[in-house]
Amino acid sequence: MVQLRIEDLEEYAIVNNIPIMQKDGIEFLTQYIKENNIKNILEIGTAIGYSAIKMARVSNDIKVTTIERDLERYNLAIKNIEKFNLSDRISVIYKDALDVDVESKYDLIFIDAAKGQYIKFFEKFDKNLNLNGTIVSDNLSFHGLVLDDSKTNNRNTKQLVRKIRNYIEFLKENKNYKTTFYTIGDGVSISIKLK
Repeated sequence: MVQLRIEDLEEYAIVNNIPIMQKDGIEFLTQYIKENNIKNILEIGTAIGYSAIKMARVSNDIKVTTIERDLERYNLAIKNIEKFNLSDRISVIYKDALDVDVESKYDLIFIDAAKGQYIKFFEKFDKNLNLNGTIVSDNLSFHGLVLDDSKTNNRNTKQLVRKIRNYIEFLKENKNYKTTFYTIGDGVSISIKLK
């Protein structure tokens, strides 16, 4: 089997315009996983498997369940995960996350999928998070447009920016979680579940 490098996935994502987490964002996330001894992760939005692979490689006892609704990306993620010999620790579900019901509890839930659905994802999977568990959300800056949407005249983009702003407000007002926002990568939030 051909040995694949993380750099190969990063290059593939750039060439094929596949949104993966920015380098400093994923480094921040993997460091958080290491420092907080996180073992069981649910990821919403697999894409090509890049972040699932990065998270699983933090430690040999980490298990990742990841959900992807795009068949082409799902198939590619499966291949990439196999090439990294992580099929025993990363399971990929091919379905829309809003149609998936998981029984397990997780230390960390990583939301990096359809930006307009973040509130729905958060509310749906909240029950699957352990107490003191963490929900991490990516793309909250959305290329700087959340702070200043005058850089685009695209109506769909403006609607998406509005939904991300609504999600940020939702996180700030959510009394069951303590959320911290970071300007790292494309904007990351860490929401810790309170008692």
